[in-house]
Amino acid sequence: MMERRLTEDRRNPELEGSANALAAAMENGAIRLHYQPQFSLDGTIVGAEALARWQGSPQGAANDAGQNMAGEALFALAEANGQVQALGDHLRIMAFTAAARWPDDLKLSFNATAQDLAREDFVASLTGLLEETQCDPARLTLEITEQEVMRDLDNPAARLKRIRALGIGVALDDFGAGFCNFGYLKKLPVNCLKLDRSMIAGVGEDTRDLEILRAIIAMARALNLAVVAEGIESEDQRDLVIAEGCTAWQGFFGAGALSEDELLALVAR
Repeated sequence: MMERRLTEDRRNPELEGSANALAAAMENGAIRLHYQPQFSLDGTIVGAEALARWQGSPQGAANDAGQNMAGEALFALAEANGQVQALGDHLRIMAFTAAARWPDDLKLSFNATAQDLAREDFVASLTGLLEETQCDPARLTLEITEQEVMRDLDNPAARLKRIRALGIGVALDDFGAGFCNFGYLKKLPVNCLKLDRSMIAGVGEDTRDLEILRAIIAMARALNLAVVAEGIESEDQRDLVIAEGCTAWQGFFGAGALSEDELLALVAR
């Protein structure tokens, strides 16, 4: 059904035009990566998450930097045009190339989609990128969301085990935003949980939210998993996740998405 819809969509002149524009944007460097820093408990920048931006996008939302399309909107457009694989490969080679020139103790997190995990050649493509860029796999973490693996656990689990065997870490992103199915932690070879911002937002006001957070962190410790809190927007939230034992945190309180030069300048300071 999806294949038929995409075939029909490609006959749509508007979508065909957007497909050509997206391909051109990848070719001419208009699609770039920004990086949101991740902070350790003492405030040191220990890594960053790679985030895609289409600068000058004809369908972007206006902001101070002009017209930009980011994240879900960019991948939704790529999916409608059958370009998810091309976009993902384009972003990963940029990310791996950047990480290879970063300071040795700075790690990089990058995202994978359900289509990535369904690819027979996905692990081989990562292996080729590691060789091409000479990036240390121990500095990399692949992030997946619950929604991307919930339909069929067995195939993603097998593929993720092979990715872990390369030396790349695996994080379960947006944990708590969906069903919070703990069965995933038994089947998937993850070594990190990224707590969704919704788990942090009300913790200061609702004791039940706090107890849920504590229970998840305790479970993660028992399973020897790192815990990264997302969406930290205030000093109180930062202090709380530090007190409760999260491994690291990210959010606008620390920094938003930065260019590579801005990230490295912040690290240097």
